[in-house]
This record gives sequence, structure tokens and C-alpha cells, in this order.
Amino acid sequence: MKQTLKTLIRNVKSINGNSLAEFATTTALMATLAATAAPKLSEMSEGTKAEKSRNEIDKLIKQAGSYYQDKADEIGRGSFPGQSKFNVSVGGVGGAGYTNADASTTGTASAHTASNAHHTAILTDLGIIGTGDAGWEDYDESHLNGWISVFGTANVDALLPFALSAVGVDDNAAGTSDWKNLVGDETLSSPFQDGHYVYTVVAGGGSGASVYPPVLYVGDIENMTDFSSVLEP
Repeated sequence: MKQTLKTLIRNVKSINGNSLAEFATTTALMATLAATAAPKLSEMSEGTKAEKSRNEIDKLIKQAGSYYQDKADEIGRGSFPGQSKFNVSVGGVGGAGYTNADASTTGTASAHTASNAHHTAILTDLGIIGTGDAGWEDYDESHLNGWISVFGTANVDALLPFALSAVGVDDNAAGTSDWKNLVGDETLSSPFQDGHYVYTVVAGGGSGASVYPPVLYVGDIENMTDFSSVLEP
């Protein structure tokens, strides 16, 4: 029995393995590698989400272009999703819509004023004009234009990620239906946690040779200055 115990002790002592110091060194190296790799992986993830958002916005713009052309072929004047007519806005300054239906000289002048004000509000939100931090770079920032949810603020497949009153994004039932039809009754959801696709249409106006078309803007509220596009027929 004594001999057996001596043999076991001798065998245990003869087992080779990593020392505590070697184990600590290996652990430290692994921690360093993890700390170095984490920011790179995060950047890759953010870059992937940014690419997806831009691709989705491009898809919406292209589908809206087809919609516009179909409307032009069907009724003789192009319009965008959510528009009851080419000279009616979707959204507007402070969320107020407007109509450029009066084609008289005075009415046309007023229409240009309304559309220009709408453009100004949009371009300020996108940081294209204005000074300082004028652009809408965070989802919960205030903004001048009244933007409309593409697929609906209460859509379970793409919920607005905060209280509606916090950002003032509105709904347009006709527009939501139009957009869904354009993408095969699907819902495109922003890859960002605080993202949501929105749009607005600057009303066209005039008549005959003086007519001018509506203009569509689409963006992702994650960062409207970076993730937005425009379609001008």
C-alpha cells in the first residue's frame, strides 16, 4: 500500500504543464487581443448597418420613381406615394400640409413660396443649409419639417422606437399603403435600434408650360444628415 502511494505521488510530480505565470501571461494576451478587436468589430457592425440603411433608402427611392412614372402614364401627371395629387404636399413646415392647386398668377406665386419654405425646412433638417448643428443627426432631435413614417409609426414590423410626441413623425395612411404595395406588401425596417424610415414630398404646382413636379425626400431618423436621399423628376 505504501509503495502504491509513493508511485502515485511520483507520477503526479512528473506531470508537465503550464505554470501559473505562463497561464497569467496567456490570459493577459487574450484580454489585450479582445480589447483591440472589439472596436474593430463594432465598427464593422456599424458599417454594415449603415450600408443596409442606405441600400433600403435607395430601394425606396427607385420604387417611388417607378410609382411616379406609372402615375404619369395613368393620369397624365406624376405623383409620389401619399400624394392625392401632384400639387399636394406630404408633410410640410411644422407638419402642416399645403396645396398648390391655384394655377392663377397669384396662386402660382403663393405655391412657389409654400414649396420653397418646405424645401428650406427639409434642407435645414438634413444639415445642407444652416449654421452650427442644424442637421438632424440624432433620432430624438427637434426638426423643422413634418416628416411622415414610410410604413406607419405603429407598424409592429418597424415600430417608431420612442414616443410619437418626442420627434413629431406623423402617419399618412394612403402613403403607407402605397409604399407597402411598392415593396410587395413587405415592411422595410431600419437596422438601427433608433432608426425608422420617413419621407416627405414637396408639392409641385403650376400648369401648362409653367408646371413643376413634386420632389421626394426619404431618410432614416437614426441620422438624417447621413442617411437620406432625394428624387427630383
